Amino acid sequence: MEYGGGEGGEDRDASSDPQGRKKRYHRHTAHQIQRLEAMFKECPHPDEKQRSLLSRELGLAPRQIKFWFQNRRTQMKAQHERADNCALRAENDKIRCENIAIREALRNVICPSCGGPPVNEDSYFDEQKLRIENAHLKEELDRVSSIAAKYIGRPISQLPQVQPIHVSSLDLSMGSFGGQGVGGPSLDIDLLPGSSSTVPSLRLPFQPRLSDMDRSLMTDIAVRATEELLRLVQTNEPLWMKSATDGRDVLNLESYERIFPRANTSLKNPHSRIEATRDSGVVIMNGLALVDMFMDSHKWVELFPAIVSVGKTIEVISSGMLGSHSGSLQLMYEDLQVLSPLVSTREFYFLRYCQQIEQGLWAVVDVSYDFPRENQFSPQCRRLPSGCLIQEMPNGYSKVTWVEHVEIEDKTPTHRLYRDLVHSGLAFGAERWLAILCRMCERFACLMVTGTSTTRDLGGVIPSTDGKRSMMKLAQRMVNNFCASIGTSNSHGWTTLSGMNEVGVRVSVHKSTDPGQPNGVVLSAATTIWLPVSPQNVFNFFKDERTRAQWDVLSSGNGVEEVAHIANGSHPGNCISVLRAFNTSQNNRLILQESCIDSSGALVVYCPVDLPAINIAMSGEDPSYIPLLPLGFAISPDGRPDLLPGDGASTSSSSQHGGSMMSRFGGSLITVAFQILVSSLPSAKLNLESVTTVNNLIGTTVQQIKAALNCPGS
Repeated sequence: MEYGGGEGGEDRDASSDPQGRKKRYHRHTAHQIQRLEAMFKECPHPDEKQRSLLSRELGLAPRQIKFWFQNRRTQMKAQHERADNCALRAENDKIRCENIAIREALRNVICPSCGGPPVNEDSYFDEQKLRIENAHLKEELDRVSSIAAKYIGRPISQLPQVQPIHVSSLDLSMGSFGGQGVGGPSLDIDLLPGSSSTVPSLRLPFQPRLSDMDRSLMTDIAVRATEELLRLVQTNEPLWMKSATDGRDVLNLESYERIFPRANTSLKNPHSRIEATRDSGVVIMNGLALVDMFMDSHKWVELFPAIVSVGKTIEVISSGMLGSHSGSLQLMYEDLQVLSPLVSTREFYFLRYCQQIEQGLWAVVDVSYDFPRENQFSPQCRRLPSGCLIQEMPNGYSKVTWVEHVEIEDKTPTHRLYRDLVHSGLAFGAERWLAILCRMCERFACLMVTGTSTTRDLGGVIPSTDGKRSMMKLAQRMVNNFCASIGTSNSHGWTTLSGMNEVGVRVSVHKSTDPGQPNGVVLSAATTIWLPVSPQNVFNFFKDERTRAQWDVLSSGNGVEEVAHIANGSHPGNCISVLRAFNTSQNNRLILQESCIDSSGALVVYCPVDLPAINIAMSGEDPSYIPLLPLGFAISPDGRPDLLPGDGASTSSSSQHGGSMMSRFGGSLITVAFQILVSSLPSAKLNLESVTTVNNLIGTTVQQIKAALNCPGS
């Protein structure tokens, strides 16, 4: 079928008589239509010069050319609208059929208790009402438990339940942590500076209200940011140069300002500095799956728990093309962290835009959006066009090129321990993002593979495929909780206690009531130390079962054995373990541990868990309600480009097991973090002795680590 300005190639002529009694129609030739169609594909909106050229070439009046393109655009728009309407109608019919099928199934439900129909179908299947009812039942149980405890002299135990850690040498039993503890007056939790009376919740600096002008401006900003990101990704010199010290890509600011002159206004603040990094690598995940995780704020936080402490989609500006993320634009908020209470988080309100460049090639772009001054939000960080280019590869792999480009206004000086790591761009840079992404993609791949777990004597329970996945989900929740407990976001304040060094021990307190967390008052404590030992060697020390008794208070000085092992990465240190202490009377008490290492750092996170809870997870049941209160260590390089003598770590060894970033530095920054259940009663008061005890606990642990690694003077 030939297309002209109208059906059949007819074009309505505007030169009819003034009274409009008669209109003439002109039928274009096949050659004219073919040439007009070719021009339309190349440029649907030709300017006056282009129309004049076509006019001379085809022997048509310029007005005829103009009207043909107008009609063709209208026709194309109508075709697209019809196609979209058909697709939406089909999707609507599909959902309606599914809804009818579900309603029919609900009508035929039989009560498992009496064999009859449910009394009230709506309330029976209303998940929200069930959660509310469970909350009321928990409150009633806590009330009854507190009354009963007064008569039996101890709290009523419930399985599975996190108990306060018992260490005979430091007396961390419930008696010393409870509100009736000996040796100190009770302290109202709210009187501890920097603490909160409830579990920290997401509190945005302000809730933006967007106008139509904002949305239009956001779209323009996102499109321009995409063009800039593609230049940054695909251009080497003169935009990027190789660093003479470590070979990393370094942005040439003079070339950048010359190529993107509009950015000059944002780079003139004399109190600000620029961090610009770029890195690329291959990850074991297909491009569409990566795009889906990046465009979902919940999955985004799950993917990067060690960096993203808070992530939220504030508003979807555009949902993109039907069935695709291409063209999707979101206004988001995120709080980025380094796993230490010494480093302030970085807050961003930013636009995230996704665009499919071509088949198998995606761009995900982030750029800050500046709100008017009256919103009273003065950011210390602005994200200049950043993001990643995702290229699909065979066999489910993707090549990812990542760019991080931010402007930082250092209103609060960075602590000296982290100054080199932060100012070099390594703490929040592209290399760290990409290293964690590679490791997490390996973890997801292991989740789908069978036969990667081993179990020795553990009550006769051998994890099935579902059991392995359940254990991995339980361990991931433990790691996420640990990372969240260290953050310094606006919802998580710290109080500094005088301690063994200039850093001291930072503590915070909250009342925990969330599912999967022990109910009661939780005391978090953390400190960071520097050691002249490579991150790889520190990680090996914490992973070694033979040396665990030298630092782990949970083992009470006893050795431990690994009774279950689940690999979750190509590196042998990336695994989930279940440990049991030798020569202990608590045979039902085990230690769940996840360890992981990549080129940017390492984590060793562990938690006491009862044997029945481990069996629940290994049997494949939902582990969401197994309470966890993790402890552990976050290890990172110190950012100083020198390998310290006497460490015994060669560059080749470190590169093989930790990656390029770990091998470039000799010293380590180690954050030690503990969480302790002060009391299982949410109404309890915090005892001052508890604060002193946890201060001594961390101090003792740090001294034992230094002694074991032969650096007591550090």
